[in-house]
This record gives sequence, C-alpha cells and structure tokens, in this order.
Amino acid sequence: MICNDVQKLIDYAIKKELITNDDIYVVRNQLMEALKLTDWEENLSECSDETIDEILAPLVKYACEKGIISDTSNSHDLFDTKLMGILTPMPREVVAEFNKRYTANPKEATDWYFDFSKKLNYVRAGRIEKDLKWTYDCEYGRIDITINCSKPEKDPRDIAAAKTQKVSAYPECQLCPENAGFAGHATHPARQNLRPVPLTVNNEKWQLQYSPYGYYNEHCIVFNEKHIPMKIDDEVFEKLFDIVDYLPHYFVGSNADLPIVGGSILSHEHFQGGNYTFAMAKAPIETEFEIKAYPAVKAGIVKWPMSVIRVASEDRKQLSECCADILAKWRGYSDEGVFIFAETDGEPHNTITPIARKNGNVYECDLVLRNNITTEERPLGVYHPNPSLHHIKKENIGLIEVMGLAVLPARLAKEINMLETAMLNKENLYNYPELTQHAEWAENILKRYPDFSKENARAILEQEIGKVFLEVLEDAGVFKRNENGQKAFKEFITSINE
Repeated sequence: MICNDVQKLIDYAIKKELITNDDIYVVRNQLMEALKLTDWEENLSECSDETIDEILAPLVKYACEKGIISDTSNSHDLFDTKLMGILTPMPREVVAEFNKRYTANPKEATDWYFDFSKKLNYVRAGRIEKDLKWTYDCEYGRIDITINCSKPEKDPRDIAAAKTQKVSAYPECQLCPENAGFAGHATHPARQNLRPVPLTVNNEKWQLQYSPYGYYNEHCIVFNEKHIPMKIDDEVFEKLFDIVDYLPHYFVGSNADLPIVGGSILSHEHFQGGNYTFAMAKAPIETEFEIKAYPAVKAGIVKWPMSVIRVASEDRKQLSECCADILAKWRGYSDEGVFIFAETDGEPHNTITPIARKNGNVYECDLVLRNNITTEERPLGVYHPNPSLHHIKKENIGLIEVMGLAVLPARLAKEINMLETAMLNKENLYNYPELTQHAEWAENILKRYPDFSKENARAILEQEIGKVFLEVLEDAGVFKRNENGQKAFKEFITSINE
C-alpha cells in the first residue's frame, strides 16, 4: 500500500513538471531509501487529484509508524521536506528557467517562480489557507486583518529535543544562502526544496525567494548573500530602487534597523516585497510640501495613522538623495514637546521604515518615521501598542503591519471562538484563564451592542479587533493624529528645508 502512496507523489511531480519520465527510476529509488523500503510493488495507480499535503500525509504517517522519524510536528516537517527535496530540480535548472522567463517579462518570471515554489511545497499554500482573514474599513481605508494559523505550534517534545541539539553555526541564520538544500534539524527548518534566484542589488550579490508562510500575495524576501546586519542608511534607497527596477510590479520595503520597531531578524540584511497593494499605498497625500533642494521630487504627508512622508519622482538619483537627507534629518531630530528624542544616554532612537514602488516611470517611496524610546511605564516602547491592547496585539509593529496588514497571534483563533460562545451565553469570562485578558474589552462590546446575537457576534468581534489594530497603528505613530501632534509633524517638515 505504501508503494501506491509513493507512486502518487511521483505522479504529482510529473504532473507539476518537477521531474520528467526519465527521472522516475532515480527518484523512486531515493524515495524508497528515505522510507527504508526494500521492495517495490508495481501498481496501476493513476495520477491523483489530491493536494500535496494529502499526498504527503500517509508517507509521513508511515515513517512515524516504522520508527523512521519521531511523531512530532517538527519531525513531520523535516521529513516531508526531505521527500520534496528529492523531487526538486537542481538550482541551475531553476535559475535558468526563471531567467528565460524574465527575458520575456518580469511578471511572467515571478508568476512561474511563485507557482513553482507552491508546487514544491516550499510555500506551504495548504497551511496558509488556514489563516483567518478579514478586512476593517476605517477613515484611512480598508485595513487587512489576519490571524496566523499556518505556522505549526511547537510540540513540547520538539522543544525538549531542541535543548539537546548540538549548537551549530551553519547556516548562520535562516536567511543565509547556505539554507538552500539544507536538511535542517531540531532548531532549524529543512530547506531541501528551497531554490532562490540570484539578482544584483547595489553592485552586490543578493538572492530572491518566497516566504514559506506568506501573509499576502507573492510575499517574497530579498536578501544579501553576506551575513551582515540590517542597516538603514543612505544606500538603502538605492538598493530598494534597484529591486523595483528589476521587479517593477512588486513593492519592496525594509523593516527598521532598531530593536522594538525593527524586524525579527536584524542580524541579516534583507527586504520584504511582493505583488500586493496595501492600504497605506492607497492612502492619499493630505498635506503637500516642497523640498527646496530637490525640485524634481513631489512630497507630502500621507493620511495614515502612523507618521508617513511620501516622496515621488521620475529622477531616481534625486529621489534617493532626498530620502537620504530626510533620514539624516530624522536621525538627529528631537522635540521634547511631543516626547521625541533622537537619543538618550548615547542610545539612538530615531529610524525609518522605507517602502518603495514604481508607478510607470515614477519612483515612489514612503518613509515611515519610527522611534523606539522606552520608559519605566512603557518598557516595551512608548510608540508601541499600549498595554490595554496587548490582549489582541503585544508583538512589535514591523513592515507588514506598518503598511496596514495586521498579523495577529495564533492564540486568537481559539480565543475568539471561546469568547463568542461565552459572550452569547452571558458567562463570566473570568472563569476562563484564556479569556480573562479579554473580559473588560468584551464587557464594553456588549454594552455598545445590545443586539449582540448568534447572527452577528462573529462580525462584531472581527470589526472590534480591527478597531484595536487601528489603535495599535495610532500608538506606533510618532506624531499623533491630533492638533498638537500634526503641528509638531509640520515643524519637522520645516526642518527638512533648513
């Protein structure tokens, strides 16, 4: 029976053009070796319409039953990636196919590459579909809300195994090029089915790949082949513009380079991009202004809960220099009246989250002003979700959320279901440890929605979560959306021309 399951995987690989008929014998032997099969039963299996997850499941189950792997989520992922690695073409073949298609059209190349990454199960499309998604309409546009359910939760046995894992410095991090083809272990994911494609950024070697658990369409990562730290400096704008020149249908942006307001991986220089238009990109300019030193650049303050300057020009060189000048001004800017300090005790606080895109021949860059100062009252950051919002969102606000897509923790998927039931049944939420943190918020919702019922409960909770995320973005804004804050914002704008 297991031979039939192996044949399904081979049929899948042929159907998806991962292998050819000439490869079947070698691939079958490699799969047999991975599953410790000594005999092959010929069968009449037909090409299956099952998904790749459905095809892999019995093979992983067999490996567990035969003691080939441990029955934990991490072991499952390591093993099914090993199987897919057997079906994955050589790097040179993938690069050649991408380049051939790129010559015809950049979009054709990325369309193929993204689809290929899903076929390889490197982009875990089946799991991504499990993420909960909805939208929230507000004065700033339609914001996207997601609850991350795709990444598997840590199994206690995997955690225990990780503690005994021998420390290894190879690869140095999950963004290093050495990940391609890497078998993985208890503390590092397997990447046998990863095939990045090379590109040149600022005259250096970089690579492009997709995120295994993308939060939006064609969520890609562009990373430096060198393991060097994230840095927002004058050169970052030239790098971003190089990428949108190469992939003009993609946006690309960088997390900030300081803790709290930065990304989760600050040790390796990388950007994120993709074929998606976020709410922030659609948001209009509400206050235009001139930057005297750069007459070819149009500039303005974006109508957005965070503090965003948008600059645009057909003159790439002048735009890059303008962005670098604004960055330099912001790095050293303080305004005690609105609690903005460039540094305290020698520790820098000001940085920028930059996002670039192309509209025809026009380069556009959004510069989101960030500050990571902390206080005794706000040890997680002054410009960070305030404690009353932590029951929904406590994590850092990175590039994706800055642009208007909430990435909320997986725990909420279960908690919302429990919360909905308890609220409909008028139960005491303090009786449930998971719901205690939501109790005050839920009581307030019930007061404002006397018609809260089975028919509308879920929709109301989703909209209220959207409202919380909007408050999260407002908290992350350095110049608040009030008269005093906007006046201070304009004073910073004035300083750019000084």
